[in-house]
Amino acid sequence: MLRARMFCARSAYGASTIEPMAKAGKALSSGIRAQARPSTAVRDSEAKRNLPARNGLPPGLLAPELSRLPRAQLESMLAAGREIVECYRVLHKGGLNVVGEVLRGAGTFYEHNHYPEDDVFDADTHSQYYYHAHRGLPGEHGHFHTFLRGKGMPPEVSLLEVPHDEPWPGGDDAIAHLVAISMDGYGIPIGLFAPNRWVTDDAWYPAGDLLAMLTRFRIDHAFPSWPVNRWISAMSILFRPHIEEILAERDRVISVWREALPTEDVFERRDLEILSHMPISVDETLAAVSAALERRQARPSTLGDCNETGTP
Repeated sequence: MLRARMFCARSAYGASTIEPMAKAGKALSSGIRAQARPSTAVRDSEAKRNLPARNGLPPGLLAPELSRLPRAQLESMLAAGREIVECYRVLHKGGLNVVGEVLRGAGTFYEHNHYPEDDVFDADTHSQYYYHAHRGLPGEHGHFHTFLRGKGMPPEVSLLEVPHDEPWPGGDDAIAHLVAISMDGYGIPIGLFAPNRWVTDDAWYPAGDLLAMLTRFRIDHAFPSWPVNRWISAMSILFRPHIEEILAERDRVISVWREALPTEDVFERRDLEILSHMPISVDETLAAVSAALERRQARPSTLGDCNETGTP
């Protein structure tokens, strides 16, 4: 079986080489219905109606402005960013990186396989994640998919009530995809994205409900790696404003397609895969958070930092 080219550049954090992906000698994913690429006439028609592009990657979103966030959120993001850097530090001391930890001992890295094999699940928080690879963002080695299962969801959340052709998991079996984290060949996060429903076979919740779930995402044990679990939990906090914009754009894009194709189940269209994405940098985001907090200290009496009584 042919093996993909090895990623052999060294990480800024001293990461060891990551096992490359090898394609299985069969279709990319069993059960996926093939769809023909739309004709030029169809694509031109869609462009005239201002429909988002399909069979391709949508334009990347810009990082959000952080300066107007509440002080408490900025401080929480700062603590999360420092936690991420600490995870990199302890991994670096062992010549390791985040991705290498989840692939450790797995042998050949196959497209679409889950790593670890049975996913990572926290029975207390009902948070879940796995790492794998298939078509994703440019320059990525693979990506983490993060989820929250039904028993961990806030009671007020509810599925989007729309007709759909495929069954969506519900009740105690409900599962919601929160965000995907794209990783480069060094084992460093380079982007976040929101896929269509068929990609992860989850249930579809509006962006606001997913943000309520995101607050509950936490992996609080040591399998397969304590620093990796701390890292992925902290990523959901540091990049919460970014995830908020990604999910809002995801909802906007799917709404446009539902309106344009009212007789189709657009949640199952294989030519609509990644609905929104944003490049990210831990270092740049941490610097932006620190700068926003420094400006707040210079101007402490801002409306955004007042409590209900109006006291800063």
